[in-house]
Amino acid sequence: MARLRKFAAYRKVERPYTRISKFRKKSFIRSSPNLKIVRFEMGDPKKEFNYTLELVSKSDLQIRHDAIESARQTSNRVLEKGLGKMGYFMKIMIYPFHILRENPLASGAGADRMSTGMKKSFGKPIGAAAQVRKGQKVCIVRVNKEGIEIAKNALKRFSKKIPNSYSIVVKENKPVTISK
Repeated sequence: MARLRKFAAYRKVERPYTRISKFRKKSFIRSSPNLKIVRFEMGDPKKEFNYTLELVSKSDLQIRHDAIESARQTSNRVLEKGLGKMGYFMKIMIYPFHILRENPLASGAGADRMSTGMKKSFGKPIGAAAQVRKGQKVCIVRVNKEGIEIAKNALKRFSKKIPNSYSIVVKENKPVTISK
């Protein structure tokens, strides 16, 4: 199987014409590739936590779906070991809607018989990417006060697995009181 192209080929956020229609004949992209991301929410979603930590992007770029899954696995492992399975809530806030395409160019003996060159160069789908803007939340983690350092460590690990630079913002959740 062919290797993945370097990320630099897909880093720039652009909006090429990738029409997907409910009528198959009118679609330019006939099939979208399977996502590697297993889960977007981990931990206990119903429990109330005192603090929310956010991973915020510092610039615009695209992130491949396999990079997001890799980051999710490492940070989730840190949180599970430090806080237990129900001691946190983590949610990935981005979704890889953007379909990456590649126009395969053959090289070597007999390549002239198979290759079309730049004629019909729209490309075949090879993966998916999430388009992230500056200031957008990539991931959030909700924990109590004793889990803040573990959550910061988990978000640092998350940011190391995906391209770009990120900042971690800690916010205190205000308790909701219902008055009669």
